[in-house]
Amino acid sequence: MDLIGWLGVCIGVVVPLPQLYNIFKHNKINGVSMGTYSLLVMAMACYLVHAINIGDAVFVVAQSINILTNGLVLFMLIKNRNDRSRQS
Repeated sequence: MDLIGWLGVCIGVVVPLPQLYNIFKHNKINGVSMGTYSLLVMAMACYLVHAINIGDAVFVVAQSINILTNGLVLFMLIKNRNDRSRQS
């Protein structure tokens, strides 16, 4: 069963990569919801706390990586919004 969990980790790591690519390569954030990413990162943080509590290594690794990658998307959204407000 751990193999299925690790497969899920690998798939989950790939999910935010296209968004990160567009943000860094093309500086495109149009259509990306800050609210969605905020809630997603908060949910993942709750999952991480739960995973640590139950001692599930697969879940701890998955949520840690997901918080990092999706948190980076959220950070770039916030940074871009702040940069735009300063330009106005």
